[in-house]
Amino acid sequence: MILKALSRISTTTGDNSPLANLMKRYFIKSASGGVRPEKKAFSVPYKEALNPAQYDAVTTLEGPLLVIAGAGTGKTRTLTYRVARLVEEGIPPSIILLLTFTRKAAQEMLRRAAALLDHRCERIAGGTFHSFANLTLRRYAKKIGFQSGFNILDRADGQDTINLLRTRMGLNLKERRFPRKTTIATIYSRAVNKGAPIEEVILEDYPHFLKETTDLLRLYESYQAHKRENLLMDYDDLLIYLRALLQQNRDVQERLSQTYRYIMVDEYQDTNKIQSDIINLLAATHNNVMVVGDDSQSIYAFRGANFRNIMDFPAMFPGTRIIKLEENYRSTQPILNVANVVIGRAREKYTKVLFTQKKSSALPALVIAEDERMQSQFVSQRILELREEGVPLNEIAVLFRSSYHSFDLEIDLNQRNIPFVKVGGFKFMETAHIKDLLAHLKILANPLDTVSWHRVLLMVESIGPKTAEEIFQAVARSGTGVKGLATVRSKPRYARAFERLRKELESLDGNYLPLVEIGARLLRYYEPILEKKYDDYPKRAKDLEHLLTIMERYQRLENFLSDMALEPPNASVDDILATDYEDEQLVLSTIHSAKGLEWHTVFIIWVLEGRFPATYAARSDEEMEEELRLMYVASTRAKENLYFTYPINIYDRGTGMVFSRLSRFIEGISEDILEPWSLVNDHEHEDPQW
Repeated sequence: MILKALSRISTTTGDNSPLANLMKRYFIKSASGGVRPEKKAFSVPYKEALNPAQYDAVTTLEGPLLVIAGAGTGKTRTLTYRVARLVEEGIPPSIILLLTFTRKAAQEMLRRAAALLDHRCERIAGGTFHSFANLTLRRYAKKIGFQSGFNILDRADGQDTINLLRTRMGLNLKERRFPRKTTIATIYSRAVNKGAPIEEVILEDYPHFLKETTDLLRLYESYQAHKRENLLMDYDDLLIYLRALLQQNRDVQERLSQTYRYIMVDEYQDTNKIQSDIINLLAATHNNVMVVGDDSQSIYAFRGANFRNIMDFPAMFPGTRIIKLEENYRSTQPILNVANVVIGRAREKYTKVLFTQKKSSALPALVIAEDERMQSQFVSQRILELREEGVPLNEIAVLFRSSYHSFDLEIDLNQRNIPFVKVGGFKFMETAHIKDLLAHLKILANPLDTVSWHRVLLMVESIGPKTAEEIFQAVARSGTGVKGLATVRSKPRYARAFERLRKELESLDGNYLPLVEIGARLLRYYEPILEKKYDDYPKRAKDLEHLLTIMERYQRLENFLSDMALEPPNASVDDILATDYEDEQLVLSTIHSAKGLEWHTVFIIWVLEGRFPATYAARSDEEMEEELRLMYVASTRAKENLYFTYPINIYDRGTGMVFSRLSRFIEGISEDILEPWSLVNDHEHEDPQW
């Protein structure tokens, strides 16, 4: 009302009118001439909690940002504080996307950020590339010719599907050897993740199967068609279809890009070409992308990880700011001195020098052994000494390039009664009994899931592969899902068991019972099969009970099956609740499995040319560079003590060569940085000196 009145006065009287002259004038200043707002106060003490480089990364919020995070330099802390900073700056959590390689990592970062700030941080979209792809594709499935109710094939299911199609095509009947299902699945996945033709993967990695190339290509086409016809996607499909969705649907790409205005990616050195493309497409409207990683820890090329992604990021995103995290909070300076020399030998890298406030006079040691047996004896004896000095066994790790490198050591450890755990073996979701129960649930979710039908039907006594296929085809033709079992004319030899299965599945089909109750009923059905099928069924029953506990967290079967395929639990209950092991266990691990972990003391064995680096790495400069990065990763796992060991004059039966030269990655390092130790048998010297 006042503004309107002033407007009328101004227009009717003019500036020189008596009334206008009587009015007090108030001039609106330009923004540049105004009083500067006070510096915003933040509830999180960012500057005090972070070192200068971390603070720089946390407070750089706009534009492309590449954070090179050296080993042990607080990468997770930096990401966590940046999440809090974004939210505290007033950016809505719903437009922030955090992509990691495990769901656990994303949840932990968001939990920590919420503890720093408040619960708003937990509303950020955080998860793996595959889980993000799954959610997005279920929303836009029709855009790529799919239905939203697709099932996800885990790796074992994908292999079983390939095997089923391999049998149908008669490729299992050839006189000459045809690759097994695991090898075939690896070839296909490697081709997808590397963005390379299948023929190229066969030529480079499986040249002994070159004669099978034509049939492998035919089988691949059959596999792709089968998945589409039966509403199935494997892990690789999730990424492939997400990229296709973004590339082929401009409206969807722009909508998602506008939705996620701030993108953060962890472990960027481990991304493949498809994941890099997805990030580029999602950032198309804003370029607010922060990627964190360490080029020196890019060691998963065999999985499709592309070293070029992190090296070429500045070229992909012009104007990229690069921040290096170099202050290490894990290792002593002598350990970092060795690591710096090792990675300094890389031909292509972002140059960085790790430093720490943790001082120590103890140098890492290079231990030369006469043979493999002496190497094992040294490691075992030194471990026992460390334990007497107060270092727990679970704070000690022995790392190696290949799994077979620890075989002799394992024998020596057993002889000395030193308990150890070796990383590897079947994971919880890969065990047969868990997959048996899940197969029944998958049928309820998707009645066209061929592999699950075969698995379930082959558990019925007296039903073989041929009969299982006939029953599945009858169910598929019926178009009524599991109710199609009623159209099957069963034979006397399996009629009773088949009828039991039919009744159980039909009673659960479309039933709105809580998910855990559906699981419990299927478990009761499965228990007699479990007892007949496995001698150790009591132990396996514990795993199945644990599965029911997991199911209690879910309301929808679709969500449960998706999570079990994308982010399965890592270990069985038997592993967790084992009572026949000591609390302390030495860790034996391949270096690939040790990435991201740390121990008080680390032994790196077999640092011998021909073993580490492996002989085959000489095929290309790229492979040799990755071997070097492996040595760097291994070295930076140690906090207080680091030992490199190698035996000399080792005869290699495979090549007919004698290996005696120290690994090129360690060779020539100054004794001021890496202290040489000689081993002496106590019967040769009264007072052995290490």
